[in-house]
Amino acid sequence: MFFQDYKNHINEVEGTNFPSNSYRQMVLQPAYNEAKQRFLTSMIQIHIAHLKMLEEQKLVTAEDAKKIGKALKKLDLEYFKTGDYSPQFEDLFFRIEDKLIELGGDIAGNLHIARSRNDMGIAIYRMTLRKKLLSVMEELLQLRASLIAFAEEHVDTIMIGYTHTQQAQPTTFAHYLKAVINQLTRDFHRMQAAFSTINKSSMGAAALTTTGFRISRERMQELLAFDGLIENAWDAVAGADYIAEAASVIQLAALNLGRTSQDFLLWATQEFNTFRLASPYVQVSSIMPQKRNPVSIEHTRSLLSSVVGDTGTVLQMIHNTPFGDIVDTEDDMQPFLWRAMDRLIGIYKLFGSLVLTMNVNKESLLERARNSFANVTELADTLVRSEKISFRQSHSIVSKCVRTLMESGEESLEKLTWEIANEKAVEVTKKPLHISKKDFYNALKPEYFVQVRTLLGGPAPETMRRSLRIAERDSSTLLEWVKDKKEAIIAAEQRLEAILQGWDTN
Repeated sequence: MFFQDYKNHINEVEGTNFPSNSYRQMVLQPAYNEAKQRFLTSMIQIHIAHLKMLEEQKLVTAEDAKKIGKALKKLDLEYFKTGDYSPQFEDLFFRIEDKLIELGGDIAGNLHIARSRNDMGIAIYRMTLRKKLLSVMEELLQLRASLIAFAEEHVDTIMIGYTHTQQAQPTTFAHYLKAVINQLTRDFHRMQAAFSTINKSSMGAAALTTTGFRISRERMQELLAFDGLIENAWDAVAGADYIAEAASVIQLAALNLGRTSQDFLLWATQEFNTFRLASPYVQVSSIMPQKRNPVSIEHTRSLLSSVVGDTGTVLQMIHNTPFGDIVDTEDDMQPFLWRAMDRLIGIYKLFGSLVLTMNVNKESLLERARNSFANVTELADTLVRSEKISFRQSHSIVSKCVRTLMESGEESLEKLTWEIANEKAVEVTKKPLHISKKDFYNALKPEYFVQVRTLLGGPAPETMRRSLRIAERDSSTLLEWVKDKKEAIIAAEQRLEAILQGWDTN
């Protein structure tokens, strides 16, 4: 086949007018389907706000504004939501503009005075993303509240804490959970910062350089419930860091919870026997009758990895993108971020439910702590106080005690006696122990280990209760912030609807 034959074949398959069939199938149609589901409402709100601003700035007459407003009111949004892509129009914007001109006459074309699809598209993206982020934050706070309530039930649940995957020191389940709660709180604050970046108006930037028309960018910001303006017009249409910031905070939130889900998956084994999941969160084996597979935690872990993957895709798509109008690139990348956010919302809901309904095996956790060497740090600390020796000397005494027990086949402090410790003390310090046997044996108990750690951040029950009370008190402040942002958006949407109804009156 010669070159011309190849070319003729391509023209026959792809067509000779824009858009080609492959471009339509790969780019325009998927983007249109996303736009009609996610962008239609925001697009109409921007139309209303822009028209009102043009009227106030006397760039369109009150009469023309009313005509265009009536055309906007007549738009059948359900038709656009359910309609298929048509190659006659490049995207949803042009399809709606064509319908407005049909309904309102040529004067409806003035709705596009002093704006571009560039600044408008960015505004739509930001309006969509801010709502999605608020939904994530709302569900995060619900999980946080669930964990606070659960932790309050376990301030006395003693368990072994691990470092380097090895038994380290006694602590409480509440102490672990409070660390997760603190991490969630930082995730929330990072999302707040991302929201602040996102909730800025691009309107008035037009294509790249603003416009010669005397519009009011500030009025558009107010009407659309943005918290500020993107001052530089080039930055307004080219800056993609608001997407990258949102992707990054969502990714980090997924990484953070993923580490906890990994712990929970390990703790769900019979060997650890930390808790028993409620029946709705386990699955039986098709062949092994005894199995209670913790599938809810398994899928939580894997789905969190998919959130990390989707947000990573967003960051990769931004990488090396020219610093100019990237609306078309955003059409391709935004769905990955939305999917990641939707998935994280679902994971927060699932994880909170499985935690609140699990039964923690308090007795076995306490017994494991008692039958371990995890308590010896407190013994070393106690000897420093009672014997007036250096910590390094005390450390050496206790190490020798543990080594002696292990060499005799013992794997816990159960067989450690005052006499053994006294012998090792004489070896190290040349002096016998002064500590009473009562105080010595008390120092070996995990309960005592936890009780004396009353410093800020420690696991002592009262310290933990105080810390959880503060976290619970902060919950109302965090939730109020989300509520205020949502209400501001809703109020702006209601004002725009009232403006539209005003144009429709005779």
